[in-house]
Amino acid sequence: MGLLTEDPVPPGFTGTRIGVCNLCEAICGVELTITDGAVTGIRGNDKDPLSRGYICPKGVSLADVHADPDRLRRPVRRMGRGAEARWEEISWDEALDLVAERLAATIREHGANAVGVYLGNPNAHSLGFATHGTAFVKALRTRNRFSASTVDQIPHQFVAWQLFGHQLLLPVPDIDRTDHFLVLGANPMASNGSLMTVPDFPNRVRELKARGGRMVVLDPRRTETAKVATEHHFVRPGSDAAVLLAMLNVLLADGLTTPPSYVDNVDRVRELVAEFTPERAELASGLPADTVRRLARDFAAADRAAAYGRMGLSTQSFGSVCQWAIQLLNLLTGNFDREGGVLFPEPAVDTVGRRIVGPGHHDVWRSRVRQVPEFAGELPAATMREEITTPGEGRIRAMVTIAGNPVLSTPDGSGLAEALDGLDFMVAIDIYLNETTRHADVILPTTSALERDQYDVLFHGFAVRNTARYTPAVFAKPENARHDWEIFGTLAERLQGALGAGLKDRLATRARFAPSPAAIVTGLLRTGGQTTMRALRRHPEGVDLGPLRPTMPDRLQTETKRIDLAPELLVADLPRLSATLDGADPLGAGELLLIGRRHKQDCNSWLHNTERLTRGRPRHHLLMHPKDLAERGIEDGALVRVSSRVGSVDVEVSGADDMMPGVVSLPHGYGHQVAGTGQRHAATVAGVSINDLTDPDRLDVSGNAALNGVPVTVQPA
Repeated sequence: MGLLTEDPVPPGFTGTRIGVCNLCEAICGVELTITDGAVTGIRGNDKDPLSRGYICPKGVSLADVHADPDRLRRPVRRMGRGAEARWEEISWDEALDLVAERLAATIREHGANAVGVYLGNPNAHSLGFATHGTAFVKALRTRNRFSASTVDQIPHQFVAWQLFGHQLLLPVPDIDRTDHFLVLGANPMASNGSLMTVPDFPNRVRELKARGGRMVVLDPRRTETAKVATEHHFVRPGSDAAVLLAMLNVLLADGLTTPPSYVDNVDRVRELVAEFTPERAELASGLPADTVRRLARDFAAADRAAAYGRMGLSTQSFGSVCQWAIQLLNLLTGNFDREGGVLFPEPAVDTVGRRIVGPGHHDVWRSRVRQVPEFAGELPAATMREEITTPGEGRIRAMVTIAGNPVLSTPDGSGLAEALDGLDFMVAIDIYLNETTRHADVILPTTSALERDQYDVLFHGFAVRNTARYTPAVFAKPENARHDWEIFGTLAERLQGALGAGLKDRLATRARFAPSPAAIVTGLLRTGGQTTMRALRRHPEGVDLGPLRPTMPDRLQTETKRIDLAPELLVADLPRLSATLDGADPLGAGELLLIGRRHKQDCNSWLHNTERLTRGRPRHHLLMHPKDLAERGIEDGALVRVSSRVGSVDVEVSGADDMMPGVVSLPHGYGHQVAGTGQRHAATVAGVSINDLTDPDRLDVSGNAALNGVPVTVQPA
């Protein structure tokens, strides 16, 4: 018995062990109860300085993923295609050699850009990917790089790069000290925060209200967050930019701005927002003009205010304009870089200041078919299908997917599935057989989260408090298993060999991938100077580095240490917004606007094979306002057909007063089709994929997919 903090637990161990949940951005500290070598209980760690004992249902499921008999533990190779396909285990050497040879053959015959790479969300939560994965992707030397970021968050990064000089220099609401929290298109009660690492959000909202503060939510659905807000207003999907620009119009017209001394082009912003009046915002959003004015004035009048917008803003046609306007709200009201406003975390491993992640760039190259610009080295995931199926030089012929399921996660997923079937070769680095990896020729599984060390390189940089925490693996790596970083290193070296690289280059690659993630983090902590690996090992619950504090303008990454409030790439998108507001893209007769939603028990497209998270009331239904049901003669609970320009799905519908009339909602990540290995329970989870309806042609200026506000029709099936 006892609390171990360093070595993996031995076989048959009984006792407790400190761990971490890395399934979402909240990065909650946990304490595991282990009986005879198996996890029998997981609870929040009260001593964790960031998560404060909080844990959500997903955290408890860590044990299910670790013990899941459907989780792949050895490499598998697909034999045959379609209904005749079967999977057989092969050795690591055979699998790695096969992958290296097939990728090398594609590169030799068609060039490096004939290989495509897709990175899924779990990579952001893997220390091994942070230290070794990006180097592996660079070793492929392809420009056809895609990730879940372009169906999620790229507008945040696109705006931060233009305003602050680095794509990851993202201001975070100081929720523990603010008086007025304005939330648009975000649901942290379900998500635990995103690009705002805020575990224990429910208690933090209670604390906000207890000190007399307010939370105001604008959302087309009365979400879990809206239900605990001081005030909630419906806004029509895709109209947030009009509302935010109108609020800026009011602030500038009423003389309610107090911008910092290091910003430029305030008058230019005044000119730009002059046409976006509250009355115009009302026509677009349904939010009364007087309410728009009051919201703006209330925000300016608050002692300490913070504006925050997330998925609902980013995944629409004007996501970047929305995120720009959010930053302008904070900047112009004096709430930027201010306690109780928005501040920049100072992580012990500084990905921004040390340029561990590059600052960003735009339009250095473009996609082959649609000529869409890259951002930060990535092309939009919405262009992936056409880059595989369109003939010509540079067509993607081989694909590498790493911890991702784009068939469920990106626009026109069913079309992408057909495209993947046409590849010459595909390899997936993944622990499950799913709707995407089933198209692979080889799957290389990694260890589970409880079998590897963890330091959250990214999410400490988005947290509402400065902390640091290193968590050694709870369980030893099983015999004949591989960590993700070991797969990346071995594959990179073998690929070089297959391409005929010289000994010097192969040795250099081996040296680059040789240090363990722990060794790399140890060095980064040492140079950061805030704490050490030794201190973190002594305190596995985490080290408190203090509340957020002002750091501007010194921390700006712009050459001038000033902020240009009117970057041309964003300004240039305003005429498109104006034309849309003037009716350039009207809804057809009977059309509704489709939005997504998330639940606390879901983790994007996975965990649906975890029984404890799929119990209870069905969560897959289409939600629709009773008025819209009645107008179409549809009964509550009926099976309906939802159709968009791209496709149709049949799903049960539930009447919900929580929906804004004219808006319907499907959850993200459903629509599982794979039975057997890797999806034992998922095949029995009802639901359809919202991304069989989303349109790959609808993009924000950043390249992010516009998944929200999709015009659809709903009729009895």
